[in-house]
Amino acid sequence: MNQKLLDELNEKVKAVLAQGPAADVEKNLRAMLGGLFSRLDLVTREEFDVQREVLLRTRARLAELEKVVASLEADRARSATSR
Repeated sequence: MNQKLLDELNEKVKAVLAQGPAADVEKNLRAMLGGLFSRLDLVTREEFDVQREVLLRTRARLAELEKVVASLEADRARSATSR
């Protein structure tokens, strides 16, 4: 997190804690943190895991395609030299 965001969070927590009773503090803190986290453009663990799996499959497919291309290039080079 960047320093500005942490400073903002610290100031808001101080303001909430200075207001009074624990229930109000908790409610206000949850609302404040919820708003702060929504601005951070975070993803859920499930979304992260799905994207991780997509990336792993994509990397595997890329490796397969690189082998195919290398084989085709080798075949082409062989046929060009045999002419």
